Amino acid sequence: MMEIITAEQLMEYLGDYILDAKPKEISEIQRLNYEQNMSDAMAILHKLQTGLDVNVKFTGVRVFEYTPECIVFDLLDIPLYHGWLVDPQVADIVKAVGNCSYNQLVEKIISCKQSDNSELVSEGFVAEQFLNNTATQLTYHGLCELTSAVQEGELCVFFRNNHFSTMTKYKGQLYLLVTDQGFLTEEKVVWESLHNVDGDGNFCDSEFHLRPPSDPETVYRGQQDQIDQDYLMALSLQQEQQNQEINWEQIPEGISDLELAKKLQEEEDRRASQYYQEQEQAAAQVQQVQGAPSVASGRQSGSNERKRKEPREKEREKEKNSCVLL
Repeated sequence: MMEIITAEQLMEYLGDYILDAKPKEISEIQRLNYEQNMSDAMAILHKLQTGLDVNVKFTGVRVFEYTPECIVFDLLDIPLYHGWLVDPQVADIVKAVGNCSYNQLVEKIISCKQSDNSELVSEGFVAEQFLNNTATQLTYHGLCELTSAVQEGELCVFFRNNHFSTMTKYKGQLYLLVTDQGFLTEEKVVWESLHNVDGDGNFCDSEFHLRPPSDPETVYRGQQDQIDQDYLMALSLQQEQQNQEINWEQIPEGISDLELAKKLQEEEDRRASQYYQEQEQAAAQVQQVQGAPSVASGRQSGSNERKRKEPREKEREKEKNSCVLL
């Protein structure tokens, strides 16, 4: 009977669920392993409110580079999907991307650009073009694979455009849960269909019947706004990696790959820290102006790609719903 749940309440609920879901009849080794996973999950549970380290691989809709944050999804038995896949029929992209994760591919592009081998330079260019052309992090091949992989009636989490959304499948069609504050007064709008890569979905009610918003013009403007923001955000993340090439000449010759990777990671961490500090300050200002407590459902409670907000509110939600790929 609650209309609003805070991020803190949601974190407490998830923590209690993880504790209660402990298997009863398991071996000693399994028990110790589960308890270790549970401890690791509790240690990073607070990150669900600010951002997870998610690193996709382009070979499958459920293929992610393993990070400690993935333990939360495993313990809660929640499938995590993405749709950022390479089309296997495009041979040059398949060769350029290979089995790389996103982070590995960015490093490969940088390395190829520094190579004297023209074939490697060409391969790096193809990989870079793939990232640029799929900056919205969903391809048609990925969408087809998603439709095939997700089971009918399954509840899962879908990662795209640095957002996590609740997803389900009904009568063969994928739907994303609408959780934007802009739809707070649209009581009948519950789901949005995911049937193309452009974000042009159909809104439905809880029974998956078409239910257009009461103010379509406002929603349309909000959709275009958020699509542009997501696209620019994805490009910005990629551009930050590419901008690191500016000072390559200043890097000492003979530097090891490990040292180079550390430098790149330090720079990425610095920018991520600066970004979150700016967003926290913006959120604090909004809270002071509005004179109301901050209410958010956390990033993993189904952040949708559409926002219909005023500029300051957009900044506030961006802080809550952004995920920096490191």
